[in-house]
Amino acid sequence: MHKQEGRLLIVDDDPDVLLTARMLLKQHGFQVTTQSNPRQIPELLSRESFDVILLDMNFSKGDHDGQAGLHWLSEILRADANAIVILMTAYGEVELAVRAIKQGATDFVLKPWDNDKLLATILSALQLRKSKLEVEKLRNTQQQLSSDLSRQYGELIGQAPAMTQLYDLIEKVAPTDANVLILGENGTGKELVARALHARSQRSKEVFISVDLGAISESLFESELFGHVKGAFTDAKEDKPGRFELAGGGTIFLDEIGNLSLPLQAKLLTVLQSRRVRRVGSHQEKALDIRLICATNMPLYHMVQENTFRQDLLYRINTVEMRVPALRERLEDIPLLLAHFVNVYARKYKKPAPRIEAPVLTRLKKYDWPGNIRELQHAVERVVILTTEPVITSADVLLGQMRPAVPKPEKTLSLDEVERRYLAELIDKNGGNLSKVAKELGMTRPALYRRIHKYGL
Repeated sequence: MHKQEGRLLIVDDDPDVLLTARMLLKQHGFQVTTQSNPRQIPELLSRESFDVILLDMNFSKGDHDGQAGLHWLSEILRADANAIVILMTAYGEVELAVRAIKQGATDFVLKPWDNDKLLATILSALQLRKSKLEVEKLRNTQQQLSSDLSRQYGELIGQAPAMTQLYDLIEKVAPTDANVLILGENGTGKELVARALHARSQRSKEVFISVDLGAISESLFESELFGHVKGAFTDAKEDKPGRFELAGGGTIFLDEIGNLSLPLQAKLLTVLQSRRVRRVGSHQEKALDIRLICATNMPLYHMVQENTFRQDLLYRINTVEMRVPALRERLEDIPLLLAHFVNVYARKYKKPAPRIEAPVLTRLKKYDWPGNIRELQHAVERVVILTTEPVITSADVLLGQMRPAVPKPEKTLSLDEVERRYLAELIDKNGGNLSKVAKELGMTRPALYRRIHKYGL
């Protein structure tokens, strides 16, 4: 006899019906719960999830109108819109059963039933339940993916030694299911590294769910990550799976994990240790099958010493640690990155791609890019939008209002030297237009000329 899987609930006020059904279905491997009092249905559904519910149409002697069955059918569907309900009805109530199907029931069986027909009906219902849940997961996953994909993602680009080392580590770690912690400054491309790990993993055909923990308020943390059931709180108008459930079978990327408070760290650690998640307002736990990747720009080891980040959570998330280099550590990659972003935004805005002259590249390599790749990307997007020239000849067009970094002096500068450097920067920034420099300094042109002569500029 082929054993079946599935959780069944049978609700009927006839103990003989319950006993017969229980014995038959348990023989076929089903997990069976029986209940003679339909008023217990709401409590049962709040505690457990059933794949199929077999529901009698009448629960009082002499009743044949089926109103009790229709009432409890609506209650079940209100609790779980994806519930699969098979009605159990007598021969004279077929018309009533058809009416119930129009109100949301899946099928009906006649009492006394034929065992083979009952099993066939349940197996068909189980397949429908599986399909409904898959569609629901796909719908929720697609919503999350649409949100994620609305942001611009590129590929990892660079040939600097620091990037080559990172590529080697990705290739080694990606095929495993090891937890990965990605460290790096803001704007370095930590999420691109996470996506590269997923794309090269055995889970690459499954979903990648990205979560910005820094953007989730403390009050919504559990609901967003673990999900909630309808009625769990004021605005919980329907069941909603959390990001962990949506990532089932795939990868979940927790960005800005260093921003979590200690209480939230404890809740996250509990889920990661047990590999089980429970929606807010529910008593049911669901097993997790995910690959975990985390990222932060914060000094977690220092935070552990200051007791602002849990050491046990750090051990849990950093089986393998990766560091993404800052752009100032890979300045030789700037030409490649510039070419990539120019092409991306030229296509996006349907404009000719401007060419960037070599002297401009030299100047850009002297800037320390505190905003890293993201700063460079935004600078290029701005240039493509605003420029009407086929060739970019001034670095100021790219740097905009950002002042190139001045190397830190080895000794304290005199006031005259500070003024001379600042004046030189302003002249350079304004392309030699002394009227603009004078206006920005709030002085007359003759006064500006005297300072230029004084400092030999």
